[in-house]
Amino acid sequence: MNQPMDDRERLKRLLLERSVRLGDFTLSSGAESSYYVDARRTTMTAEGQRLTGKIAYDLIDEAGWDVTHIGGLTLGADPVTYAIAHHSTSRERVLDGFTVRKEAKGHGTGQQIEGGLPTGARVVIVEDAVTSGASAIRAIEAVREHGATVAGVICLVDREEGGRAKLDELGIPLVAAFTGPELLAAAKEALGAGA
Repeated sequence: MNQPMDDRERLKRLLLERSVRLGDFTLSSGAESSYYVDARRTTMTAEGQRLTGKIAYDLIDEAGWDVTHIGGLTLGADPVTYAIAHHSTSRERVLDGFTVRKEAKGHGTGQQIEGGLPTGARVVIVEDAVTSGASAIRAIEAVREHGATVAGVICLVDREEGGRAKLDELGIPLVAAFTGPELLAAAKEALGAGA
């Protein structure tokens, strides 16, 4: 990765301080885990927004994806999406954000995608964390049904628990800023150092 180590390391420290918890957890996929990452506790902070936007934007650039929009399934994707969109205003290519509702609205225009995503747009689906890939796949299906094309998925944390393989089956590449095992090892190391 071409991001300066200080930005990536600072975001990693923020995730470890605010978002990574060790213990016994049941994930949204139903799987049991010895750790949990609540990325929103980082991505909704001012510094987390700055770092997430910069690092994720750079990863999209490095992937070579020619896209105009970014977004994903609410709520985890929202702060990451809008951090990237905000950061993009200081770069050559501006990326507009959108949000995919879990279900279409039952009133008004009945939209499932908010933010003015045009038909025919090329997009990156955003996730805070990928486990099984189910949330990303729901967003991909909604975006494709809307008439947009998905170039790839970007996430803050790939837990490396099957999501990448499911996205591969759809022909969708996944790029991650961090892996779950990387954060878990760092959290255990910090716990050992503090003992």
